[in-house]
Amino acid sequence: MAEIHAFRGWRYDLGHIGALSDVVAPPYDVIDPQLQEALYKRHPANVIRVELNREEPGDDQTNNRYTRAAWFFQNWRREGVLRREADPAFYVYFQNFELDGRRWTRRGFIGLLRLEPFGQGTVFPHEQTHAAAKQDRLRLLEACQANTSPIFALYPDPEQQAQSLLEHCVAGSPALSAVDHLGVEHQLWPVTDVGQITQLTALLGKQPVFIADGHHRYETALAYRDRLAQQQRLDSNHPAQFVMTMFVSMADEGLVVLPTHRLFRGLPALDASRLRERLGGCFQTRIVGEGSDLAELVWEQMLEQAEQEQLAFFTVADERWTLARLTDQGRQLMDQIAAEHSVAWRRLGVAVLHRLVVETLLEAKQLPTPTYVHRVDELVRALETDNAATDPYTLAALVMPAGVEHIQQVSQAGERMPAKSTYFYPKLLTGLVFYALEP
Repeated sequence: MAEIHAFRGWRYDLGHIGALSDVVAPPYDVIDPQLQEALYKRHPANVIRVELNREEPGDDQTNNRYTRAAWFFQNWRREGVLRREADPAFYVYFQNFELDGRRWTRRGFIGLLRLEPFGQGTVFPHEQTHAAAKQDRLRLLEACQANTSPIFALYPDPEQQAQSLLEHCVAGSPALSAVDHLGVEHQLWPVTDVGQITQLTALLGKQPVFIADGHHRYETALAYRDRLAQQQRLDSNHPAQFVMTMFVSMADEGLVVLPTHRLFRGLPALDASRLRERLGGCFQTRIVGEGSDLAELVWEQMLEQAEQEQLAFFTVADERWTLARLTDQGRQLMDQIAAEHSVAWRRLGVAVLHRLVVETLLEAKQLPTPTYVHRVDELVRALETDNAATDPYTLAALVMPAGVEHIQQVSQAGERMPAKSTYFYPKLLTGLVFYALEP
């Protein structure tokens, strides 16, 4: 069973900093240089100085963006910019946002999750990780000795018992509130009542936990814990045995997973006719129309079917859209070429796209990393503004997002999905609460 705990978090003192919106930031992996600069200018105590400190001329081993991040974090605590919670708390966390003309609220809570190696307990990953990102996060963790942002985890709760308890915990209580750069409202309520904490711990302690986002930070926390163990600095209740985590029910109505569409460079120029030949009997294909501006219409048709095994391709050579649905022949070939994976993995849209279409039918195994976008209008804009004359986009693909049920199936099979299979929207905010691993 997953082991969770309340903790005494560090939070911004509003009397010191003013508006919470001025000091928070998205997580590091969605911050581009322009946003980084804007956050630097927003407030002298903006968390960007810890989460993603910028590089400066003359940086070396003793003075660099990681050491500066640690200095800011330590100094803010020393000066009272950050204050520690008086009692252990769970932090009920709601996110209110608008998407496609509809209002949503995602509900969960932040607590501590006891670390355990993947495959040895009840914490399951679903995505691959990359060494460079883990090295970056490890250097920050070693410097600051703190979790600056929570990882994101899902747990099964079909009867919404924990959700009902969360609603009860915050009923009538004013929330701490911040609005991010995308207009998402983030609400936080520290819950220190021992009875409510005990109930919530009991409900979630019976369930497995599936990492939705933050795989790099989870594995980094494991590496940091193991390093302390090797140095004989670790006991069973050391703070480094845990990682700060946002827990959300898999049945939560505000759980939104966006697709991650692809634009490919490096493929030979294909028109729709040639693409159909290469797909052969593995797909049933249909030309939908011509012009990149038909993307929204094509996507609407895909959403009506909501099938993982349906893809849409835009061939740049003739600017045509082709809808492609996997056939029995395609499934049989997919089962052969990906026999090392479970059926659940082999039926994922992103797996069919990369393993069957790109690597096998198009015979392209050494392509540059695709351009990833989450919205159809972003894909259209990328196609219309592509000026990489020496290596232009030759193919774009619309792909259905993997759902929560796919994450559970693939994770419990002991596997990880292909890269960029899921994008949980919106991202959790950095700076609402910090978890210090050392005094």
